[in-house]
Amino acid sequence: MSQAVKMDSRREGPAVARPVYQIERMSKSFGAFRALRDVNLTLNKGEFGAVIGSSGCGKSTLLKIMAGLMPPSSGRVVLAGKPVLGPRRDIGMMFQQATLLPWKTTLENVLLPIEIRDGKAAARDAAGRARDLLELVGIGRAEKVYPGELSGGMAQRASICRMLISEPEVLLLDEPFSALDELTRDFMNMELQRICLERHATAFLVTHSIPEAVILADRIYIMQANPGHVAEIVDIDLPRPRNLDMINTPKFGEIVHYIREKLGQEAFGT
Repeated sequence: MSQAVKMDSRREGPAVARPVYQIERMSKSFGAFRALRDVNLTLNKGEFGAVIGSSGCGKSTLLKIMAGLMPPSSGRVVLAGKPVLGPRRDIGMMFQQATLLPWKTTLENVLLPIEIRDGKAAARDAAGRARDLLELVGIGRAEKVYPGELSGGMAQRASICRMLISEPEVLLLDEPFSALDELTRDFMNMELQRICLERHATAFLVTHSIPEAVILADRIYIMQANPGHVAEIVDIDLPRPRNLDMINTPKFGEIVHYIREKLGQEAFGT
C-alpha cells in the first residue's frame, strides 16, 4: 500500500481538531431487514468527508439519519454536542436537484429557510447576507431572476446559498451535481471546494463517483452492504486547494485505483 493512501479506521484527526459530527455504533433496521450495522464516523471542524459504495449499501439511509430525517435504531448520533433527534437549522442539506420554487426569485429562494423558520421580517433582515452569498458563488446579478431562467449550474449555486444562509454546523450533500454535464460538474466541484475552504465549512458528500470523492474529500468512507457498514477509511493525502490537473497525476490515479479495487472486491464477493 502506497503512502498516498493512509488506512486507519481508528483515526480521530489531529489533537487540535474539534469534532463537529459524531456517530458511534449506529445501526438501522427496517423490521427484520438490517440496513446499517455499527457505523462509526467523526467529522472534525473544516473537514470534508465523503462516502462511496455500491447501490444498496446504505449511503442514503446514513445521510437521512445524519440530516435528522430518520431516527437510528441504536447508537449515538451527535452534532455540535447535541443528539440529532430531527431536522435542525444547524444542518444544511443539498440534493441532486435544485428544488427551487418557480414562483420565487433567486434571492427569495435563498431566503426561504429563514422565512419558514422565523418569518418574513427575519427573511428581510437576512437579505444582505443572502446577497453576499450570491456574490460568493458568482451569481449576484441573478437575484431577481426566476428559476426557469437559470441554467442547471446557476440553480445549483443558488441551492448552495440556500444551504448556507442558516450558517449550519455541517453541510450534507446528496450527489448535488450528478445531473449536470461533466464540464459543469467539474467546475461546480471546484466552486464547492473554494466555498468550503473560505468558510472553513464541515461537509459530508454522498457520491457514486470515485474521482469526485478524491478531488473533494479529506477522508473517504468505503461502505459495504449486507448490512451496510464502513469497511475502510481512506485519508486523502493531497494538498489544498486542489485543482482538476491533479486528476492526471500518478498519485491521484493510485488513490482512485485503490478505492475502485476495494469496491470491486465487494461486488464480486472477494
